[in-house]
Amino acid sequence: MPKMKTKSSAKKRFKLTGSGKIKRKHAFKSHILTKKSKDRKRALTHSTLVHKADVKNIKGQLGI
Repeated sequence: MPKMKTKSSAKKRFKLTGSGKIKRKHAFKSHILTKKSKDRKRALTHSTLVHKADVKNIKGQLGI
């Protein structure tokens, strides 16, 4: 069998934590920032974890 390939888009967007959870960044922080409040932009800066419903799908894309 050939080797499994990792999806390039997924490896750029997700990281595995030490406990095996998947970390992601928030969306909507790249442009059009003038209409967004300071508090909203600051909240979007921090990383968060992927929802448990999506974990299986993302692990498949990462080849885990």
